[in-house]
Amino acid sequence: MDDDLFSVKGKVVIITGGGQGIGEFLALGLSKRRAIVYCIDKKFKKSKNRRGLQDMLCDITKLDEIKSVCSEIIKRNKKVDVLINNAGITMPNNSDNYSLESWSKTLDINLTGAFSFTQQVLKQMKKNHSGSIINITSLNAEFGFPNNPAYIASKGGLKMLGKSLARDCGKYGIRVNNLGPGYILTKMTEKSYRNKKKYAARKANTMLGRWGKTSDLLGPCIFLASDASSYVTGQDIYVDGGWSANGLQDE
Repeated sequence: MDDDLFSVKGKVVIITGGGQGIGEFLALGLSKRRAIVYCIDKKFKKSKNRRGLQDMLCDITKLDEIKSVCSEIIKRNKKVDVLINNAGITMPNNSDNYSLESWSKTLDINLTGAFSFTQQVLKQMKKNHSGSIINITSLNAEFGFPNNPAYIASKGGLKMLGKSLARDCGKYGIRVNNLGPGYILTKMTEKSYRNKKKYAARKANTMLGRWGKTSDLLGPCIFLASDASSYVTGQDIYVDGGWSANGLQDE
């Protein structure tokens, strides 16, 4: 096997929501493997652990800011090899009381922001006739989880956006795939993780009998970012411990 098959060395990677959580972990993992990684976020914590990352402030709900950071990255590198649409928020509440403000804010960041950022990056990817776009969706894109209508709608929309873009961009040599985490311990899921009942219920739904870790996402992300996935596009890859394929629980 070619030793360079899974290499991301020298690839220019943009990760939205790279200031914390899954985005930060993926950024550090790719940077460690000598990718040139740009993290996009509204704010960044001061941390020595972020060495090697290039942080750029940007509100992805504002098109002028997206255009500015994309222009700067392309000016520096003349290319973008990988875009990871990771930025996302969740504002849970039951459907009866869900505010239009929460709905709009969630979709603006999770779905419209991803689309706007992708549009800007695609301009350069088309010129270079190559590129990989990875949408971080969710297990919530497939199932009717309760009390979070905007998050589920946004992730379902992002999933189908990925398929639409894969169809439109294939002729340019650009691949678009969706990477869907199951229940991964992050700041977003910490409350459920600390709740003994919810922790046990989510664990029981997996075939592997455990919650996921951010490190579980790095391998699939490297696969989709590298030439190892050169004939893979329009796909949903779920990193969920087998949840989405599970049937009846043991009685």
